[in-house]
Parts: sequence; C-alpha cells; structure tokens
Amino acid sequence: MLVLLPPSETKREGGDGAPLRMGALSFASLGPIRERVVDELVALATDTDATLRALKLGPRQSGEVERDRKLRSSPTMPAIDRYTGVLYDALDAATLDSSARAYARDHVAIHSALFGLVGALDPVPAYRLSHDSRIPGLRLKAVWREAIARAIEARPGLIVDLRSEGYAEVGPLPDRGDAVYVRVVSVDEGGRRRALNHFNKRAKGLFVHELLIGAPEGLATPRDLIEWAASRGFELGAATGERSGELELVA
Repeated sequence: MLVLLPPSETKREGGDGAPLRMGALSFASLGPIRERVVDELVALATDTDATLRALKLGPRQSGEVERDRKLRSSPTMPAIDRYTGVLYDALDAATLDSSARAYARDHVAIHSALFGLVGALDPVPAYRLSHDSRIPGLRLKAVWREAIARAIEARPGLIVDLRSEGYAEVGPLPDRGDAVYVRVVSVDEGGRRRALNHFNKRAKGLFVHELLIGAPEGLATPRDLIEWAASRGFELGAATGERSGELELVA
C-alpha cells in the first residue's frame, strides 16, 4: 500500500541532517527533474523581488526566498517532520514510535512541488514552492505530470490518494481498481454530503495517524481499507454518482 499526502506551505525550521543529497530521496526515477527544478529555484532566489512574485508572496515573506537560496546547503530533516500545518499537526509525527515511523517509511509518500514524490522519512531542507508557483521558463505541471504519474503507477498494490486536487492533477493516479482518491465530506441532518475544505486536512491527518500506529498489513483493495477504517471508528465508503471510483471519508 502507498498513501499519498499533499505537502504544506509551511515548513519547520532547522534540522540536524546533512545538506540535501538527491541520492537519499526515494523514487530515484525523479532525480533528473529534481536537479533541474532545484537549480532553477536556487537561481531564481538570487533575485528576491522576482522570487516573491513567482511564489506569490509579500515583502514580509522574504525569509522564504532565503530558504530557497540556501536549498543545497541548509540542514535537512525527515519530510514527515518538516511539514507543518493542519494536516501534519493532526498526523502528529512527533508522537509516533519507531514502529509507526518505519511503517510511514514503507507506506507513505508526500508530493512536493520541488522534489516530486518523497518518502515520509526522506531528508529534505526547508523550502518554499507550490504546484502553482511560476518559475520563469519552467512549467511545474508540465515538468512533473508524466514522471510522477509513472512513479505512482510503478508502485504495486493499493494506492490511497489523500492529496489536494491541485497536486493530484500534477501526478494523476493510474486507472486501476486498487488506486483510489479519498475525498473528505460532511453529512448534514438531511443526509446531504458536501466536500470540506480547511477541515478536510485535519480529518486526513487523524486518519493517517491512526493508520501509522495501527500499521495494518494485507490491505490490498479499497474494500480492505474500508473495513479496516470501520474497525478504527472511521466512516469511509465508496462515493456515488459522478464521483464513483472514489472513496469518501466522513468528518
């Protein structure tokens, strides 16, 4: 099983790992594109004003430009610890024991606009780049889309996509029965379902936290995942109508 997570705009500072080494990152097939995107972003970051425009940042966020300028020399930490924000606060990586972190290493990937897919424990530096950022002469979606889609397709077994729609478009799931997109919804008193925005991140984080500490083996199909989720108190089921083929997680 492979669980795909989105990144977050915010990153934790510092780290005690060695500076960035592309060879230490999972999904080695993405290496050449990683090198290109990192080189272009570091070069862009020599011009603070241009970088602020490309990253859609304000003048008070110039520290983000400094992060990108020092990408190749700043310290690293595991990706699951680097990312912050609502989803990662709920995932609460700091409380995971060694067994749960090993399970994350084997079963969780984070989709980064800078590095493509990275493993949960891959060492990454702090940076700022989003899937919709505009690096002059480099269209991120065009650069990443096919390569990430191939990397996902090459992974056998169940694929559980918890990414945002924007990132899912940058690396589409393969068209097969064991690759499913999970959408977080709420149910009102009339039984009507609606997609959630901000609060869907917390639901995803809690779901993955439980998955990591439960460390289930043998989840091969969406039905297996639905049954496991029910055993842990989550309401997860197949979507209907236009979104058939997806799963819905009720928050």
